[in-house]
Amino acid sequence: MNGDRNMSVSPCGIDCDQCQLRENCDDSCQVNGGKPFYIKDFGVEVCPIYDCSINKNGYKTCAECSDLPCQLFYDWKDPSMSDEVHNEAISKNVAFLKGQK
Repeated sequence: MNGDRNMSVSPCGIDCDQCQLRENCDDSCQVNGGKPFYIKDFGVEVCPIYDCSINKNGYKTCAECSDLPCQLFYDWKDPSMSDEVHNEAISKNVAFLKGQK
């Protein structure tokens, strides 16, 4: 991972340094352009949350958006996660982002 702390936080609030999938990643979304190793499994080239935050709006993270968490957070769900676990992850990520402001 890049030594810059902001580079290890994804736009959606995942702290890459704490992620359980870290060993599968070459680098954070901030470094690899929103293309985590699993992205093609979802039929897209770039994470939609990354694309909105970074590419379309020019934010460093979604913390800069007044719609945090937006519908993309709820729609962009790992199908193996229950709704409850997904919503808990959103809450955790949003709290983390707000603490990074």
